[in-house]
Amino acid sequence: MSFPTSPEAMTTAWLGYVLGQPGRLRGFIAARVGTGQMCDSYRLALDWEDGVDAPASVIAKCPSHDEASRNIAKLTGTYVKEVSWYRELAADSGVAAPRCYHAEIADDDVDFVLILSDLAPARQGDQLAGTGLAGLRPCIEAAAGLHALLWNDPRLEALPWLSRDNGDLIRHLFPQFYLGFRERYAARLDPEVLDLGARIVERLDTYLARVPAARTIVHGDLRIDNILFAPDDERCWLVDWQTLGRGSGASDLAYLVGTSIADPVERAAADRPAFDHWIGSLGRLGVAPDEAGLWTDYRIGALSGYFMAVFASMSVERTTRGDEMFAVMAERPARQALALGSLELL
Repeated sequence: MSFPTSPEAMTTAWLGYVLGQPGRLRGFIAARVGTGQMCDSYRLALDWEDGVDAPASVIAKCPSHDEASRNIAKLTGTYVKEVSWYRELAADSGVAAPRCYHAEIADDDVDFVLILSDLAPARQGDQLAGTGLAGLRPCIEAAAGLHALLWNDPRLEALPWLSRDNGDLIRHLFPQFYLGFRERYAARLDPEVLDLGARIVERLDTYLARVPAARTIVHGDLRIDNILFAPDDERCWLVDWQTLGRGSGASDLAYLVGTSIADPVERAAADRPAFDHWIGSLGRLGVAPDEAGLWTDYRIGALSGYFMAVFASMSVERTTRGDEMFAVMAERPARQALALGSLELL
């Protein structure tokens, strides 16, 4: 490996070179940003020579300092997926995402570095506070842009990093992780929320084997912690492309709505309008979707937020904020799945 995987290992020569200005960077200052637990992210404030036309700051993403997070990233191809997204698809996709200046990953699938555009003053969404349907509208449109990219496209099979199937790993780990999750959150979550996990375990094979109404590229962790909002809230950018895969875009959408809207009554009132807005956005992008089939995908997709909460909470470094975030990530989609009768469709 011949590239740095932390700001401490970066030199001004290397950073100036990858940013297209070799020998022109005088120095930089790194500061941690974001709340992600799978990677470590830093804002690099750049001190250029006078007259250099280059960004004042960039974002560097590097492997997590936490060994458990790195291990699960290797098992699931997490870092490979994000690096490959930026290398192979992002630039020409039209999807609302940061610009990538540099992307590298080692043969061990763990050591990597990304140098991305700094979208400040855009702000990260707050998962714990949540948002309403109005706040989600630009996110829904950005999601439709991603989903339209490879809608029933042969490239879904041709890109090895995207077609990587972790089904056997999930089938093996999820029941074990659920037991740990139930113990950890026994005092925090209501019994019906905790019991939903046991019912998912019973139907796990059916859930993993189900064929959606349409297949496309999906973000896989589409929640507002992974979205940057412009100051006017009229535009957003999707970030944290570590859980990319193939599936139903409607499941991505259900995950977004289910994890974002805190009040169950407000969320229930938003499910169908959010879905209809997504369908309309797909239509404007040239996709003619099967609405009935995708609504079924949406209803089943409500389980995905709970699923991710269990899997991720038992896989990454434990923090106080993380504990509450994963509790919320389970609780809100659980209410959504129960209201939509998700399990009854399996």
